[in-house]
Amino acid sequence: MVEAIQIINELKSFSNKKKAINLAGFFKTGKGEYGEGDQFLGVTVPIQRSIAKKYGKIASKKTIVDLLNSPIHECRLTAVFMLCQQFNDQKKNGKEKESVDLYLKNINRINNWDLVDSSAHIIIGQWLEDKDRNILYKFANTKSLWKNRIAIIATLHFIKKNDIVDILKLSKIMLTHQHDLIHKATGWMLREAWKRKPTEVEKFISIYATSMPRTMLRYAIERMDIKKRSVFMHMKPSSKTSIK
Repeated sequence: MVEAIQIINELKSFSNKKKAINLAGFFKTGKGEYGEGDQFLGVTVPIQRSIAKKYGKIASKKTIVDLLNSPIHECRLTAVFMLCQQFNDQKKNGKEKESVDLYLKNINRINNWDLVDSSAHIIIGQWLEDKDRNILYKFANTKSLWKNRIAIIATLHFIKKNDIVDILKLSKIMLTHQHDLIHKATGWMLREAWKRKPTEVEKFISIYATSMPRTMLRYAIERMDIKKRSVFMHMKPSSKTSIK
């Protein structure tokens, strides 16, 4: 068994003040920004992953929750890495719901884009593969930026299984979203879907290109050939672009 304080102290031993300052700016921790109040030690992700791997198998639920409740970003991300590890281990014997429940109970602590992107497809996506996915639509329609992003990123697991139904439905919901972090995530997932089912995704984009936030569209078409990208970027509105 390992206590959260032991992991926190090990993370602090790798702290770097200059890097911490840079990360605070990168993750928008200023007043009114999406990461307002988040604190950083300046520990690199590879070190966090190494620590998570070291303690993941012996960390209790309490230890993970204590880390998730920390104001320090690296503590929460390390906890997320450990929880993903435990989920995958539990999946081997059908006990992964324990990690899913812990994740959902503490979902408000999955509160920056890297925490979401490191976990949503692994825990929520895998869990929902053969289940009702209504929770994704609940998340997509809340006012929580991070639940919105969890809904989108969770679909990466489905997309890898050549199932793009949900990302197309969720993308339609996100067409009117105001935040670029959702525009980027949605465009990214559409791009991943396009790699597997280009015809279906291009049909979707052709209908909604003029309704999409420009960032979402650019991310979605990034890997297409230059002529096709140009066509989508310069499409003019038509009756087909209604988002109702």
